[in-house]
Amino acid sequence: MKLYADPISTTCRPVLLFIAESGAPVEMHLVELMKGAHLQPEYAAINPSRAVPAFADEDMLLSESSAILKYIADKIDSPAYPKDLKKRAKVNAMMDWLNTGLYRDFGYGFVYPQVFPHYKHEHEVAQTATINAARERTKKWLNILDKDLIGPNSNYLVGNELTVADYFGAGIFSLTDLMRCDLSPWPNVQRWLKTMRNLPSWNKVHEDFNAKLVEPSKQAPFVML
Repeated sequence: MKLYADPISTTCRPVLLFIAESGAPVEMHLVELMKGAHLQPEYAAINPSRAVPAFADEDMLLSESSAILKYIADKIDSPAYPKDLKKRAKVNAMMDWLNTGLYRDFGYGFVYPQVFPHYKHEHEVAQTATINAARERTKKWLNILDKDLIGPNSNYLVGNELTVADYFGAGIFSLTDLMRCDLSPWPNVQRWLKTMRNLPSWNKVHEDFNAKLVEPSKQAPFVML
């Protein structure tokens, strides 16, 4: 099995963290986003969308972080992707909720327009409106996640067992380091994220992300949550 990834990518870090924690026998191939390696014809032959991560298992090519996590977990028979149909459905639902709701607004609406030039709006009025609207929607998602989905009695996103949904969600929430977000209004989210940050492989997996994005942005005048 081969993974094509860059640790600075939000969607790569969940897969890299799961591989590191589970010991899955996956060979890492670095695709350096800052050098445009994902735009080259050689990589486009692997993933025509020219996005990371991508994954190969013999003659099968797979894209999308969520799908890759599930495939690897199944391949190594990991309990992080439960075999029980109802438990698995809950994990799938949580990953879809994160991807289509929270990440859409927090990542693509709030974070990326402030960090990456190609996501910024040309006109300041549109830029400000986009960020402010996404910030309010992000707070709505955080309230739901904190009070209704995690709540005070769950250790993880889907009950009390660590699943691939936690790895996926932790990758999204690692962006809070970049944005210097205060999560104290959402104590259950904060507690869950602390648990994920305490995984043995967390610091190593996030080393490049911290060095190349978090540290250089420490003084950036971001709009805060």
